[in-house]
Amino acid sequence: MASAIDQANDSSAGWSVAAANVPEPEASHVVTSPPYWSSQPRRLHARHPSNISTESLPTGAIRLRDNENADDDDRNNACWAQSVEIVDFTVVNGSAGSIGAFVVYIIKVQTLAGSYMHIRKRYSEFHDFRERLILSFPTFEAMIPQLPPKSVISKFRPKFLEKRRAGLQYFLHCVLLNPEFSGSPVLKDFLFA
Repeated sequence: MASAIDQANDSSAGWSVAAANVPEPEASHVVTSPPYWSSQPRRLHARHPSNISTESLPTGAIRLRDNENADDDDRNNACWAQSVEIVDFTVVNGSAGSIGAFVVYIIKVQTLAGSYMHIRKRYSEFHDFRERLILSFPTFEAMIPQLPPKSVISKFRPKFLEKRRAGLQYFLHCVLLNPEFSGSPVLKDFLFA
């Protein structure tokens, strides 16, 4: 039994030595398809690497476009706001400690025509708007920033409200000035409802 194991080890050792002596194939600059892809001769599938992409594109598949002056682009026409800013916030329904008090953020939107709109929104309206945006644009969820966090303890403190104002302003910049979202009914409902 020991002799059979020794013979197996000898034969495997001989096999690995023989495999080490196999010459490596020369490097080729021709791209070829595997033979099982087609029954046609191999020489018909050989391509030079620099011609691979140009040969496989139909004529006119790539067009250059000047987006600076593109008047016919629907996405460019969807942009109607030049800037957006949350200029202030105010506590409604008495003092900050009273029951039922809430904060309203005052939004100033400048249109491309140069006119201004002043809109008042609560944080809960921003939250609902973001949820509806994600439902309407599920493939663009990564482009919709998170809202600043809520806080039960600090919700009326000026420092917290200022940080929240800045976070909500960033959110509006990313959404309102983005051509993918600016023409959407969801955004118009948020601003004008």
